[in-house]
Amino acid sequence: KRAMLETIKMQGHHISGLLPNPSWGPDMLRLYEHYKSQCEVEVEGGEKQGALWQRLPSYNRSIKYATGGAFLSRTIQSKARLFTRNITEPGAGFEYVLFANKKEQKCVCIFQPGHLLEGPPGHVHGGAIATMIDTVTGSHAVFLYGAIMTANLNINYRSPISLGSTVLVESTVDKMEGRKTLLSCKVTSTDGSKLYTEATVIFGKLNNLFKLKCLNKDC
Repeated sequence: KRAMLETIKMQGHHISGLLPNPSWGPDMLRLYEHYKSQCEVEVEGGEKQGALWQRLPSYNRSIKYATGGAFLSRTIQSKARLFTRNITEPGAGFEYVLFANKKEQKCVCIFQPGHLLEGPPGHVHGGAIATMIDTVTGSHAVFLYGAIMTANLNINYRSPISLGSTVLVESTVDKMEGRKTLLSCKVTSTDGSKLYTEATVIFGKLNNLFKLKCLNKDC
């Protein structure tokens, strides 16, 4: 861990979410390296080829996913930031990284909640957990299907999450119905032995100015 953090410091990496930063704990770093190692596979001759898993970019604005997004981000509400990327102190807020598997239609988020996300003493606020579920499932849906918007989010909280701990937020596609995409999500301990939260989410595929109010109906 020490060698990795020194490399991070030398390269000037910080809270962009694109790479590790010095606030990441051992479990966060271990899981990051585990999934990162599955993003490319070495074949005969030492060459590398693409694998099933892919690390998703962690932009500070969703508009950056669009074609020409970097330019648009500077010209449209340039001071705006994603809610999960607006705390600049490393380790204080939402520390996370996303990996997606297109073939299996799964997405895994390694999440380390910081001290500014407190709800019950020493534990993560339920709204912060809901934010991460919406972020992970939404990023997953965008990765697979393009522009979407949340239509319904249903959450069951099972057990509190300690601040500073590392958990996995896993998203799975259940089915598609017209413009609707239905996903399920669970938040677990890193070894999967403890379930903290589970949820179901409905997203609507955006088509020009398609109205969100239609998404919870048979349209």
